[in-house]
Amino acid sequence: QIIFGSIFLGKVPVHEEVPQCAGQIYGYKGCIRDFQVNHKELFIIDEALEGRNVENCNVPICDYHPCHNGGTCTSDEENWYCECPKLYTGKLCQFATCDENPCGNGATCFPKSRRDAVCLCPYGRSGILCSDAINITQPSFSGTDVFGYTSFLAYSTIPDITFYYEFRLKFQLANHHSALQDNLIFFTGQKGQGLNGDDFLELGLRNGRVVYSYNLGSGTATIISKPLDLTLNIHVIHLGRNLQKGWLKVDDQKNKTVISPGRLVGLNVFSQFYLGGYREYTPELLPKGPRFRNGFQGCIFDVQVRTSLNQGFKSPGTPEGHPNSGRSVGQCKDSPCSLIKCRNGGKCIESGSTVYCDCLAGWKGAFCTETVSVCEPEHDPPHQCQQGSTCVPLPSGYTCLCPLGTTGTYCEQG
Repeated sequence: QIIFGSIFLGKVPVHEEVPQCAGQIYGYKGCIRDFQVNHKELFIIDEALEGRNVENCNVPICDYHPCHNGGTCTSDEENWYCECPKLYTGKLCQFATCDENPCGNGATCFPKSRRDAVCLCPYGRSGILCSDAINITQPSFSGTDVFGYTSFLAYSTIPDITFYYEFRLKFQLANHHSALQDNLIFFTGQKGQGLNGDDFLELGLRNGRVVYSYNLGSGTATIISKPLDLTLNIHVIHLGRNLQKGWLKVDDQKNKTVISPGRLVGLNVFSQFYLGGYREYTPELLPKGPRFRNGFQGCIFDVQVRTSLNQGFKSPGTPEGHPNSGRSVGQCKDSPCSLIKCRNGGKCIESGSTVYCDCLAGWKGAFCTETVSVCEPEHDPPHQCQQGSTCVPLPSGYTCLCPLGTTGTYCEQG
């Protein structure tokens, strides 16, 4: 048994049994509100086997800010409850769907609802739980998903990039609309403080044009191409820099050049080389210059770089062509939804290699095969049990178990 207040041996208070040398033992004086064993909440009054000299506690509990994860505490003379933000549950808003992570192989778990999770798959993995291995030769990026994450690949820092570099790559847009968005193609540089003057090198799409920028520490140099010819299926980019001078060539457009401001001539980068997006939840920690708000939508392939005119082009990464990490990156032209069948009207949603079922109202689960209980937060219409009471489903409808000091069909009366 779990004992609150005084300790018992059988049914006799301990202070009547212990030796005199132990001194006087007193029961607890004060309020005990919430008790949790592992992930199970115990209701101190409702589940008590017996008790004595226990009164209702009138401490204004909300003064102690008991709600976790941004929950809002509301109380009256008798009761209090936490109004939880999305994705959290429990009396103190202490539980999130991903507490018991169902995702495998290093996937990022994100709560789709209070009951269901989505697994954002790492590089080389796909499927509902990221359990399927995939071979990626032409990476497919899905931009920024509905949860705010971008798909990306991260390669080791490109060595010897300080004074000279050349990049060649090809890309294929997911659709014409994606060319008009603010999409990042690649980035490397200093990051972590989001300051002006941080060195960086980045390439992206903005308003249907290719944007190439770099900062050597004394100001940003930017080249913007002419509008892309959207009748082309595949676009080709060749760009480079020698000291302060940079150049950009896109498809059959004429070569464009720029000179960076100031006197500095070296690019000092410490981050990995990011392709298609970035690891951060938001781009706010990137230097002030780039700030492309979305990840790339489509395929990026045949990426090659060299840092000297005397060497050949190589794929980034160590070993060559191998990323260190990635998220929600698929194989170009492959659809993970072709392997997933959502039930009961659910719709398959794919984001690179990440895939999940978007269920209709009344259904939940990985494949929309489980019904939503009348007492669950997702049920429409929601149950009417007042906050602080417990909803219990019945064969037809539900009943409300009222906390101490309340009564009524929905525990609405004091």
